[in-house]
Amino acid sequence: MKDVGKWIIYFGVFAIFIGLIVNQFSDKLGWIGRLPGDIRLGSGNVKFYLPLTTLIILNVIIFFILRLFQWFK
Repeated sequence: MKDVGKWIIYFGVFAIFIGLIVNQFSDKLGWIGRLPGDIRLGSGNVKFYLPLTTLIILNVIIFFILRLFQWFK
């Protein structure tokens, strides 16, 4: 059970780190969520947004980062 607690702490620190990066570089990261393939629908007060291409790109980046960590392990 201690391992689960450590992983939750690591995830929290990682989330804070990513939040700080996004906060500092938000003007340069404006393309995230506005790529071709991201679906935006809206009418009046109802809006639907599905960042499909952005999710795929982030998934590939995270996959390669995790593979890199696994390779060094």
